[in-house]
Amino acid sequence: MSTVPPPSDLDALTTPVLWAAANGRIVGANLAFGRWLGVSGRRLPGLPLAALEADGDVLAHWLAQAPPREFGRLRRLPLAFPGNGDGPRFADVSVSLREAGGWWLEAHPVDEFPGEDPALALPGALSAALKGLAHELRNPLAGLKGAAQLLGRRANARLDNDDERELIGLIESEVERLTALLDRLLSPVPVRAHEPLNIHAVLERVLRLAESDAGWAVRLLRDYDPSLPELVGDSDRLTQSVWNLVRNAIEAGAANITLRTRAEHGVRIGDALHPLALRAEIVDDGRGVPEELAEQVFLPLVSGRAEGTGLGLALAQQVAREHRGSLAYRSRPGHTVFTLLLPLEAPDHGP
Repeated sequence: MSTVPPPSDLDALTTPVLWAAANGRIVGANLAFGRWLGVSGRRLPGLPLAALEADGDVLAHWLAQAPPREFGRLRRLPLAFPGNGDGPRFADVSVSLREAGGWWLEAHPVDEFPGEDPALALPGALSAALKGLAHELRNPLAGLKGAAQLLGRRANARLDNDDERELIGLIESEVERLTALLDRLLSPVPVRAHEPLNIHAVLERVLRLAESDAGWAVRLLRDYDPSLPELVGDSDRLTQSVWNLVRNAIEAGAANITLRTRAEHGVRIGDALHPLALRAEIVDDGRGVPEELAEQVFLPLVSGRAEGTGLGLALAQQVAREHRGSLAYRSRPGHTVFTLLLPLEAPDHGP
């Protein structure tokens, strides 16, 4: 649109739309925008456009861009009229330039997250069920640990069983990790302090698990950036997150899975800008994410498989958030990429 359409034309739209001047202040809005936001449209003109964002500064960031690289992109935001006690409304928002100067803002209301993000509420919402499951799993895990220790002693008595000892060590370490996870579910404790770690050591641990799980049915490939600095995090939690993603790829019928790492400079994760970040990608050629689940794939208890629990991706996203990062994906049949972005400390090259 090159000029402001007559108010009657905009008021005929059911999509909430408003327009702002070049200084970022609202000039007008259609009736649908006022009704959706729960405020008279006459109260909007003169208000800074960025003041409508209930949490964060995405709109302010967009308006300050030169050139506007992200304009036209849909981004889910909470919007509210300042001082309105009804709480924010969530919408997929698009901002675009007006040829006459200023901006258009188009809101596509959604009710997927009417309050707290359900992924963040996962531990509380499923507390009773998870604690019951944890009790049931403790005894078989203890039996597995005892059997692994017995096999380990037998293998150590022979000198030519390096592969066997490695597999037994993997079983023991995984049993210990799962036991620690169950202990956290039964008796929550503060999150373990993050420590420097090598992300490739985490990925190699996941690949070893995948080799044991899938055998020769899946081709596992590495594409690592060896120059990456250490990441500060929790290696067990990151292992769980990446293993969930790789296991999903295996269960989606992938024949090839690639683990790729790269460094990213000047990355925005949420509302924070990081000078350096790790991008870890899990790429597979499986069936992909079902189209009907595309908007809900990270929600708990949502699964594309009848036997699935729907917890894997929700937990993987939770781990990303614990590390101030993000988890996203793109998918089509034959090509799915889950991308884990984690902030890194810039390497110290000395004076």
